Amino acid sequence: MNGNQPGMEIAPKVAVRLSGTGGQGLLLAGRVLAEAAAIYDGLNVVQTNSYGPEARGGASRSEVVISAGDVDDLRCRAFDVLVCLSQKACDAYYGALADNGLLILDSTNVTVVPTSRAIEVPMTRMAVEECGNVMVTNMISLGVLCGCSDLITFEALRSAVESTVRADLVPVNIRAIELGYRAGRKTVEAIPERLRSRMQDYKCIRGRQACRPQVSQTSRRTRAAKQTAAA
Repeated sequence: MNGNQPGMEIAPKVAVRLSGTGGQGLLLAGRVLAEAAAIYDGLNVVQTNSYGPEARGGASRSEVVISAGDVDDLRCRAFDVLVCLSQKACDAYYGALADNGLLILDSTNVTVVPTSRAIEVPMTRMAVEECGNVMVTNMISLGVLCGCSDLITFEALRSAVESTVRADLVPVNIRAIELGYRAGRKTVEAIPERLRSRMQDYKCIRGRQACRPQVSQTSRRTRAAKQTAAA
C-alpha cells in the first residue's frame, strides 16, 4: 500500500507518545523507537521531545510519528498509542489519547487507571527484580509496545538498542526489551480492534523500499556513522 500510487489506499500513520517523569529515559526511548522504525523497518518517522522545566521531574514526553507514507504534519491532536510510566504522566496526557487508542501503563507506578481497557504491565518492578536496574524501565516499555502492537519488528528494536545504547549496557537493555516483548504478546487480545487493524496494515507494508525514512538529526548522524564505519 503506497499512498503515492493512484488508486491505492493512503498509508496509515500512527502517533505514539512515550511519557513519564523526567529522568526515566523517555528521550532515549523515543530515539530508539524512531531508529527502529526508520533505519531498520524502513518507515517514515518524525520524533519530537519535551524540554524545559517539565523535563526535570515533572511529566515528560517523547513523541514519535510513524508512517509508511509522508509525514507532512508534525502536530498531533490525538495519539494512537500512549505509554505512561508514571501517574503524573497518565494524569497529564490521557486526555490526548485518541478514541480506541492503545494505553500502555507501568502498573508499578500508575495506580489510578482512567480506563478498563488499558494494558497494565509492572515495568518498574520487572526492571528491578529481573534486570537489576530500574533505568531499563523505558526499554521494557518499548518491548511491551512492540509485543502488543507489531508497530515495529522485534528485530528492528533489538538492532536499534544495539546501535544506540552504550556498549556495556547493551546486554541488560536487550534483556529488558525481551521481557517487555513477552509481556506484550500476552496482552495482544486486549488491543482495540480498530488499532489492531492499523497495526496489521503496518505488518503488510513494512520493509517496502519505496519508503524513504524521514529521520531526526540524531538518526541521520547514526546512519552516517554506520556508513563511515562500513567504508
